Amino acid sequence: MIWSLIKAAIFIALAAALALGASYLQDTPGEVRIAFGGQEISLTPLVFVIGALVAFAAFWILLKLAGFLVATLRFLNGDKTAINRFFDKRREQRGYRALADGMVALASGEGSVAVAKAAKAEKLLAKPELTRLISAQAAEMAGNRTQAVEIYKELLGHDRTRFVGVRGLMKAKLAEGDNETALKLAEKAFALKPRHDETLDTLFSLQSQAEDWDGARKTILAKSRAKLMPKDVATRRDAVLSVADAMAAHGDGNAPKAREAAIFANRNAPALVPAAVLAAQVYISENTPKNAVRVLKKAWEANPHPDIAAAFASIMPEETPQARLTRFQPLLKLRADHPETALLETELHLATEDFPAARRALGDLPETTPTGRSLALMAAISRGEGSPEEVVRSWLARAVSAPRGEAWLCSACHSVHAKWAPVCSNCEGFDTLSWALPTQSEAHGLAEAMLPLIARPEPEEIEENAPADDADTVPENP
Repeated sequence: MIWSLIKAAIFIALAAALALGASYLQDTPGEVRIAFGGQEISLTPLVFVIGALVAFAAFWILLKLAGFLVATLRFLNGDKTAINRFFDKRREQRGYRALADGMVALASGEGSVAVAKAAKAEKLLAKPELTRLISAQAAEMAGNRTQAVEIYKELLGHDRTRFVGVRGLMKAKLAEGDNETALKLAEKAFALKPRHDETLDTLFSLQSQAEDWDGARKTILAKSRAKLMPKDVATRRDAVLSVADAMAAHGDGNAPKAREAAIFANRNAPALVPAAVLAAQVYISENTPKNAVRVLKKAWEANPHPDIAAAFASIMPEETPQARLTRFQPLLKLRADHPETALLETELHLATEDFPAARRALGDLPETTPTGRSLALMAAISRGEGSPEEVVRSWLARAVSAPRGEAWLCSACHSVHAKWAPVCSNCEGFDTLSWALPTQSEAHGLAEAMLPLIARPEPEEIEENAPADDADTVPENP
């Protein structure tokens, strides 16, 4: 309605301008004289302007008639399509103009206008491989997904537009939440264009969400070979996928595959904690503890982590607390200034009931970086030293309300995970979990009833939001 009013206003303005111009020329004094071949013609300004316009129009018509005459002569000389080409040329020009208008409308967000222009262009050009894509995108913008899907299906019938049709259908299925069908379409799109960056990313994301680790590794390899991903990033992702593959193979009872994948992952990413732990478990099961020690030391030096310490303890699960403390000394010296080293050494001294040494090892962590774990360790030390029960309960009360400490944190959605996983369970991001310190809003108030960690063969899982009454569960002799 508004556009119609605007067009009417423009027409009225042009008509008024022409009328004013004609009136001005009519009232202008003087005349225009044209002398040619001994003849002289005198014209008023208005008549001269009108004559010039008529002459220009006549010249344009003569050009068109000349073009038509040439096409007719070509037809008479045996060119059967000459006359059709003459008329189709203007038709084609109008079609391309409508196509351009449709693209502009699409870029401007005018879905309904784009649909109309695309339909006009398709009628004039009769080239669906050019116009149907605009029609599909315009239909999507206008909210008509059914029409868009039908157009994408039609594009599958042309070699030049088959990939576009598959990609469009894939995106439609993703929008519907049908990831299973979208995965199949992504695989077909990859087969058509194996170097298409967006297709590779979509395929990899769907494969990782479906836990198709073998397929995801092939996709990463294809992207690396196409030089669409830095080599170090591809190596890291391949290692993460190998860890996931090893975990899945272990769950399926496929020990050879689990061993191969775990060792491969550790070789490619020695600092990746899950890879180091899995590789160490493989070496321990093969009765080659030296290899396990080597792997865990390298991982600890790069990234001290409780899981590495627990795996190091499992190398000799039946040893005495004092023997374990002695065996851990080379590991503790690798990163002596790291907070995780202080916490680990504290737990080892608690297991031997050397409470003064445990206090020295813990240092000022309960004050400088108070976490549930460091404060719970301080409570155990106080109880072991024979401090009043009020002091022990004070440390435990602080531990219950203190931040948990470092955890597996998703860098994309900031959700906290109890265990490492290749894909975030919240946002489905791949390789987004890192061992980091959550903020108070991300994780708060997690009790740490797990002393001493290293004294047990298998660490118990920490329960979230434990009540304050659990404070009495701390053992008399930790």
